[in-house]
Amino acid sequence: MASRRAKPRVTIDVAQKAFGLLRGRHADAHCELVHASPFELIVATVLSAQSTDVMVNQVTPELFRRWPTPAALAKAKPADVERVVGRLGFFRQKTKAIMGLSAKLVADHGGEVPKTLDELVKLPGVGRKTANVVLGVAFGTPEGVVVDTHVQRLSQRLGWTRHTEPVEIEQDLMRTFAREEWDSLSHVLIFHGRRLCTARKPACAACPVTEHCPSAFHAEKVGRKPLRDRRARAPATRAAAARKGRRKKARA
Repeated sequence: MASRRAKPRVTIDVAQKAFGLLRGRHADAHCELVHASPFELIVATVLSAQSTDVMVNQVTPELFRRWPTPAALAKAKPADVERVVGRLGFFRQKTKAIMGLSAKLVADHGGEVPKTLDELVKLPGVGRKTANVVLGVAFGTPEGVVVDTHVQRLSQRLGWTRHTEPVEIEQDLMRTFAREEWDSLSHVLIFHGRRLCTARKPACAACPVTEHCPSAFHAEKVGRKPLRDRRARAPATRAAAARKGRRKKARA
């Protein structure tokens, strides 16, 4: 049975006022994935899953130097691409995805990145979130709001949604804010989540929207996975770190 849609805990007016204040605080908010074309952006966004923008920006210069076009990347040797992106998590799956989407761009779109959500999500490794990053940043025509971990956490803390799943959170945000704000909304929340409203130690005293935030001064308890879920993930995280350490020693 489909879950019922819950209304945001604050009014639309309050949410929009808070966003205006946040946008003023983070006037420099933008996509931090370095790119020079829609093709570079879509590849970088696929690579950013389970990785930081900083790490992605470290590997993409070499990647795009060696394979600057979809046609070139589609014909590359997978082992060569894996060596370039090997510092990123899930690098084998990502290599398969970026080579697959490159081949599909060549075969179905003349080597150009399509400009619609329906066409983008048909590309290997591209889901709704990645598609909306490309539509918003490269083309200025987002068809939804990008809900990453920061947007998810802050939307809950600010009372803009009562949902916990990205798809439902996105729908709440799309109903609350105008389409022309959808792209900047995600960038502003991401910057605020990185700079002030962090997961474990949100800086509520320094936040410009405390009077509009129902979670102010107890925000660390909102928008995070239950402790038991975080503990369950810990062994897998440690194992992944150990494998990464062994790979570094092997390359040394």
